[in-house]
Order: sequence, then C-alpha cells, then structure tokens
Amino acid sequence: MIMKKITSLLAVSVLAGTITLGAYKLFLEEKNYHIITEDSNASTFTTSNTPVSFRGAGINEVDFTSAAENTVNAVVHVKNVSIDQEQNRVLQFFYGQSVSAKPQVGTGSGVIISEDGYIVTNNHVIDNATQLQVTLNNNKTYVAELVGTDPNTDIALLKIDAKKKLPYLAFGDSNSVKVGEWVLAVGNPFNLTSTVTAGIISAKARNLDMSNKSQSFIQTDAAVNPGNSGGALVNTNGDLIGVNTAITSRTGSYVGYSFAVPSNIAKKVVDDIIEYGNVLDGILGISTPKVNSRYAVENGLNEIDGVYIEDVTEDSGAFEAGLQSGDIIKKTDEVEIHKLADLNGYLSSKRPGDTIQIAINRDDEEIIKPVILKERQTIIIEGLGLEVKNLNDKDRKKFKTKNGVKIIGVPELYRMYNLEGKVLIAVGKKEIKNVYDAKNLFSSIGRYGYTSITMVNEKGERERLIFQ
Repeated sequence: MIMKKITSLLAVSVLAGTITLGAYKLFLEEKNYHIITEDSNASTFTTSNTPVSFRGAGINEVDFTSAAENTVNAVVHVKNVSIDQEQNRVLQFFYGQSVSAKPQVGTGSGVIISEDGYIVTNNHVIDNATQLQVTLNNNKTYVAELVGTDPNTDIALLKIDAKKKLPYLAFGDSNSVKVGEWVLAVGNPFNLTSTVTAGIISAKARNLDMSNKSQSFIQTDAAVNPGNSGGALVNTNGDLIGVNTAITSRTGSYVGYSFAVPSNIAKKVVDDIIEYGNVLDGILGISTPKVNSRYAVENGLNEIDGVYIEDVTEDSGAFEAGLQSGDIIKKTDEVEIHKLADLNGYLSSKRPGDTIQIAINRDDEEIIKPVILKERQTIIIEGLGLEVKNLNDKDRKKFKTKNGVKIIGVPELYRMYNLEGKVLIAVGKKEIKNVYDAKNLFSSIGRYGYTSITMVNEKGERERLIFQ
C-alpha cells in the first residue's frame, strides 16, 4: 500500500515537471534555433555564433606508394664529366691544352619522359660536360647524348639508346596545381640512389630574382638537396608537375625551401628543342616598372594587384592588340595574374603565333583583348652578356649581308672592343642566321675554351676577334 502511494506520487511529480518545462520552453524561453536543410552542398552549420564543419577531420590517409613506385623507376642519376682547364696560359701556349687538365665529375638527376629514352634535366647539371652518363634505377648505365639546352629556363634534354621501352613519367598541368597540394620530390641527393621525399606546394609563380625576369618557380617544402637537381616533382597521381631545380640555403643543403620549373614550361622547352632545335619564345611586347624601385613605390605601383604596363613595344603583339601604357593585366586566358612572375610563367609556355586572351583593367573598366604573340627579336648571349637582335631589311642593306645579328648592347667588360652597332655573322666557322643561332653557338663554347667571332662593320669590312 505504501509502495503504491510512493509510485503514484513519483509519477505525478514527473508529470508536473514535464508540463512545467514544456510550458517554459513553449511560452517563456527566447527562441534561438537554426534550421538545417538537406542541402548536400552545405559544408558548415552554425551552433551559437561559431561555424563548425561537419566534414570531419582533414585527409586522414594519404597513400604515396603508387606514385612513388612509378616515379623512382623513371628518375635517373646523371653524371657529368668535364675538364677543368685551369692552366698557366704560357704553358698552355707552348704545350697545348692538355697540361694540368683535371677531370671534374658532377652529379644530378633526370626524368625519363618517353619510352624511347628522352630525359629532361637541368641545364646546370650538364653544363660544360665532355661526357654524360645516365644510370637507371636498376643500376644499368648508358652514355647520353645532349639534344639541346635552354639556360633561360635551366632545362636540358638528353637521349639514351636503351634498346628497349623504358618507364617514363607523363607531364601534368602545372597551371592546375594548388597551394597546399601534396607532392613528392624524387632524385639522387648526395649520390644516393632514387630518394623520395614528401611535402606540399608552398607557393606558385615564385621569382627568385636570379638575374632572369622570365622565371616562375613552384615552391615546395619537400626536402631537396644537392644531387636532386633535374629530378621529378610529382603529384599523388604520379604526374610530373615540375623539375626540381634550386634551393635557398646558407649551408648549401635543404632548410625548408625548394623550387621547381613548372611542367608546362619544361614541356614546352622540350617540345621546341625536339621540333625546332631552339626554344621559341612568344613575346607579348610590354615593359613593366622595376619592383620596389623608387618610381614604383612613390606611384603606388607596388600595391597593384596585377601587372602594370609601363610601355608597349612598337610592332609587337601587345601594340597591335591595342594595349596601352597604364593598363593593368589581370588575367591571361583562364589564369589569374597577380604579379609579373604569374605573367612570365604563363608566357613561357607559349610560342610565337599563339593567341591569348588578356583581361586588362583600364580606367576601372575590364576589357578583354586577343593578343597574337610574336617571335623574339632580341636576346642576351649567355656568358658574354652581349645583347643582339635579328636584322631587318634596313640592316641587311646597310651592312651588305643577308644573315647575322646586330649587337645592340655590350657589357662594360667588352666595351673597349667597339662591338656595339656591328653585325655578328659567325662563331668559329659556323654561320649565324638569327638570335637563336647566336645563343646556341655561344652556349656550346666551353667555360675555358677559345673561339673566334666574325663581324661586319658599317663599311662592309669583316673583323675577327678571339674570345675566351
């Protein structure tokens, strides 16, 4: 009897409490609720005032094994044997170039990009080589032929004859890589066999100010050390998105920064070398103010999001498309342009004759201009620093020559020779037809080698100089 009374009392108490709480929630409590729909695209919901994602943790598991396995077999060890001729010039004159010649061995990496043995590497890996050897991941060694180089992008192309199909990497689209994306760096650091390191894309279109305005690197935090140069930077699919090139370090070893030539640039250089024997640059035809110069700072040009056009070259693609001084380039095709390295990086993947759509800001109005890129007319010869340009009809008539390049810029070191304004027609016994011939012929001269150059002055007289 007593238990029944207690049970009844407890039930009445619970019911009363429930009714009281319900009445409070219904009539008295301030409404503070959120409607959650079944929208599958929603990525966050809100509790109180703090956004919270319901997607869970980030990438819990990243599998690099497949990409690594495919990459290590396509990355090779490159050995560069060169002769360092640090000889006494008097002894060299009397006894020949063999006196005190010391063989020097440099090493780096390369990436097989076709089953028939084409290999991409860095120009600085094979520079001045008298012999090139390539060792595959299976320890087989081959003598490599140098097909061509482009010091401007630090890319070189080699070829080996393996008598069989080789594993290779396909080029990926470096324009589509994103900051924060996982990548693998594969190479041969410190003369080790193929080594794989992982990191993320730290930045794109990085300009290292290496006396080369046209460079535009991918920056990663994957460990890259001496010997990695020329190796592969791949995404998790195993696609080649860059050629590892440089590190920034006070010690000479990796300290957190490494840089790679984007695959779109490397592929364009390789294709040009194979098809044309030269790298054909698609020139836009604009000049921009120097970054951080007093003029740029005082006029607020450093704060512009985009590329400010200071001047437009006459008869260039930009000139014919109607680009003007003061325009700000914001986009090329589908690539957003925030700084000069973005623009130069994209242009480095284009050829003369290509048409690109350029979006500019002019007086706060967005205008899209189709621009046909033109062939490069001037070039600076690597090593000598001479600036030369292709001849026009007026030059050919004046100097009485069909071929050659006109010297339009001379560094201080060579000004005593009165070279400026003359036409360079031959290096050694090889004739020069255009600026690409000049670049290739001078780049083939060894660091300590000698060569003769033949020029024509305004009187049509030939002059010859010996250069070292």
